[in-house]
Amino acid sequence: MIITEQKSGEDLFALLGSARRVVLLGCSECATICKTGGTEQLLEFEKKLKTRGLEVSARCVLNPACNAQVVKKALKGIREELAGADAIVSFSCGDGTQTVAKLVGQMEHTFHIPVYPGNDTLFLGETTRAGEYVEACRACGRCELGWTGGICPVTCCAKGLLNGPCGGAKGRQCEVNADEECVWLRICDRLAAIGQLDNLLEIRPPRDYLKNVHPRRHVLESRRSADRLKEARAKEGQDAK
Repeated sequence: MIITEQKSGEDLFALLGSARRVVLLGCSECATICKTGGTEQLLEFEKKLKTRGLEVSARCVLNPACNAQVVKKALKGIREELAGADAIVSFSCGDGTQTVAKLVGQMEHTFHIPVYPGNDTLFLGETTRAGEYVEACRACGRCELGWTGGICPVTCCAKGLLNGPCGGAKGRQCEVNADEECVWLRICDRLAAIGQLDNLLEIRPPRDYLKNVHPRRHVLESRRSADRLKEARAKEGQDAK
């Protein structure tokens, strides 16, 4: 899940500047779970806006904010409200906010309207219990979990080491982040428990950072096949003419 934290009111009002009419957008998935972009949070921020004399032209929780087709349809549904707004505040992750900004910029009557982030995007996380999250994945492009006992050294090691502990741990605590146990000691314990400690005898090559070049794009093979079929049919139609 993408973990977000709502920006402070002062930060948001600084972004809004002289705007008087605002559209509030949330997200039905991660931001709603994190309590940073659901209906309740939009209503709370609407109250703050009204106390400062600002007007909320429209309020909408997108389902979800990172789906361009869903967002496009939702924005068309509030086209008039958007056209009369001075600003849009998106209470989603950075991806959702960028999706909104891109589509708003493509619409004839809204391309001039700024889109501001209502949240700070923190990390990809695991829900340990309601309202508590721990960073679990850095989306590095090459998953190492298969040989580390299902524990990620890229994310959980403060140094991102791939070939075992650095030797600086004290009392099992990381020398960089004393609040955390050395992840490589955890990995060793787990590999021993599942009979795979020999995994550590293999020297792993340096990380291939080409796997993590940004921005990245991923297209499902089914999507590629559908596009190829469409192109082939279009070519057949042209040849028939």
